[in-house]
This record gives sequence, C-alpha cells and structure tokens, in this order.
Amino acid sequence: MPEPIRPSTVFPASRTPFTVTTEDGEVLVGEVSAPLDNLTSAILCCHPNPTGGGMMDSHIYKKASNRLPAMAGITVVRFNTRGTTSEAGTSTGSYDNGRAEKYDVEAMARYCFDVLNLKELWVVGWSFGTSIAISHARDPRIKGLILLSPTLLDIVDGDLEFWANDGRPMTALIPEHDDYLKPEQAKVRFALIPQIELIAVDGARHLWVGEPSVNRVLSEITRAVAPNRLPLPTEF
Repeated sequence: MPEPIRPSTVFPASRTPFTVTTEDGEVLVGEVSAPLDNLTSAILCCHPNPTGGGMMDSHIYKKASNRLPAMAGITVVRFNTRGTTSEAGTSTGSYDNGRAEKYDVEAMARYCFDVLNLKELWVVGWSFGTSIAISHARDPRIKGLILLSPTLLDIVDGDLEFWANDGRPMTALIPEHDDYLKPEQAKVRFALIPQIELIAVDGARHLWVGEPSVNRVLSEITRAVAPNRLPLPTEF
C-alpha cells in the first residue's frame, strides 16, 4: 500500500558534510546530498536570513536534500553563510547583511565546480538568499537562478541590470500572500529582466509551509533543472 510523502520522509542519497574556506578566510559548513544513480543536475541553496532563523536546514532546503536526489536525480548542495548555525555546525564570521556574503557565494560556486566537479549548477535562493544570489552568484559557469519568495530588499543598483544584460534564465516563485513582494509588485520590480519567468503561486505564503507548498516548490525547481523527471511523486 503506497504511503504519502510526509515532512519527515527521507529517501536514499549519498550525504557528505564538508567545509569550504572563503577568500577572506571564513570557514563555511555544509552538506552535499547526491543521487545514488541517474544524476540529472545540481542546485546550490542560499538560505533565508539568519537573523530570522534562516540556515541550511530551513525546511524547503532540508526537504529538497531529503527528496530530490532520489526523486529527480538532483544533487543538492546546502551551506551556512558566515555566522550561521545549524545542526551541521556554525560557519565562522558574522552576518553582514548580504555584503561580505559575496565571498561565501563565490567560494561555494568554486567548490561546486572545481571540487565536486558538477557539470551543471543552478543557484536557488530563498528570501534573503535570493538577494545574495542576485548580487553575487555571477560565476559564468552557473546555469541560472531560481528565486523563492524574493524580497529585493538587499540588492544594490545594477544587480537587476546585470541579469537583464546577462541573459541567463531566471525563475521566480512569488507567493500570493508574501510578506515582502506580492505578484503584482514583482511584475513591476522585475520588469527590466526580459528572460525572467514569474510564477504567482495562489494561496502560498513567504515560508512555503505545508506539504502542498513544498511539493509545488520542489516541482518548480525540478521543472527548471530536470524537467524529464516530472511529475514528482506524492506517494512511495
């Protein structure tokens, strides 16, 4: 008898902790969850604001690491930005409102390509993580960005223009009831990026709480990076 996928469901994967040292000397902790077979693509996860409890274990990312390697062949790389703590440990340094986090994002991109030898990498940002992705995930080897609940609070002049001129694909999931940027506002704020796909998600909120919201987010990530693995199962 099939069982529904629950928040606690964990599928098989190769899960490996790691540390990465940034250009300015901070040591970041993280984990790679890799498929046991049938690899398709990879995502690097930039978490929500640590001042509000955001970390590599924030629930969407934890569930992505628990599910996507087996369900979609996606390697999931999670890490704590500087000064952030999770069960995996604490990254050194201190929170810098998205500025010095530039070194974190750049170090993680190099780790993914040069150490893990990932051939295709997408950067997924959530809330504060969308801002550091937009501002700093500019390694030319990165395939594109996937933004969950973007706030656009911490970007600076020129950030959106960079992506408009760059042309790499960008997808943004905008919750209907978001606390910071609702769908109609997002259309205006992102209007200068011609290639962005804005997806308004009815009934959703900033934190994507509840299994229907989780399934929608993981399905949209998969649609962007490994569409041949859709639909994602809801039972096992």
